[in-house]
Amino acid sequence: MKVALLAGGFGTRLSEETSIRPKPMVEIGGMPIMWHIMKMYAHYGLKDFVVLGGYKVDFIRDYFYNFRARQNNFTIDLSSGKTEWLEAAGEDWRVTILDTGAESMTGGRIRRARKYLEDDTFCLTYGDGLSDVNIDKLREAHKQGGGWCTMTAVTQPGRYGALKLDPSMTKVEGFREKGAADGGLINGGFFVCEPDVFSVIDDDLTTWEQQPMDRMVEMDKLRAYHHDGYWQSMDSLRDKQVLESQWSKGAPWKLWSN
Repeated sequence: MKVALLAGGFGTRLSEETSIRPKPMVEIGGMPIMWHIMKMYAHYGLKDFVVLGGYKVDFIRDYFYNFRARQNNFTIDLSSGKTEWLEAAGEDWRVTILDTGAESMTGGRIRRARKYLEDDTFCLTYGDGLSDVNIDKLREAHKQGGGWCTMTAVTQPGRYGALKLDPSMTKVEGFREKGAADGGLINGGFFVCEPDVFSVIDDDLTTWEQQPMDRMVEMDKLRAYHHDGYWQSMDSLRDKQVLESQWSKGAPWKLWSN
């Protein structure tokens, strides 16, 4: 199963960092937040990634193209270009990096990756959120739910729009604006999708979180998996500082051992 990562937005609320690099490449504990997300999926055996880049996509390309050199000592013959690796450290991942357009919205980015994802069920997430969500359980919930898309539902106070779920807490019935004191469930950003989702995305200007989800609600094809554990997005410099502090104390999202 492939994992698609939305990594093309401008990240304007984190401009202190994103003026230099795309938000998924902002570092937590010396490694890009996207690396942390990929390590989490790899912990569950999902190691085939499709990165949906846009803004400063060349930064992402350069990082992964030179990933092995960043992790290992090596000897290079400058006349021939032959490289001798002195260590074998690295990740056993396959990473596809796409330029899905600087101005594309989230749905448009997914649509542009269709030919890489349309053959099978795939995971989808944002390149700026960390969690200890159990991906195996999320995938099983999706399989049992019979929908086109299953999203994680998490609890987060504040500025996000809340989900309206049915009594079983598995079907999404709609969305509503969320007040500051509202402790309702929100979209946690970890999805499992069927290729059918491409049929509800119109074009580059489609926002994944709006028309496609609303259409799937109307068609009774959107499901939810309730995660009551750790979840934190990185939308601001303060969020980055919170994640850095948590990493230094033993990050709750660090499910891997190496």
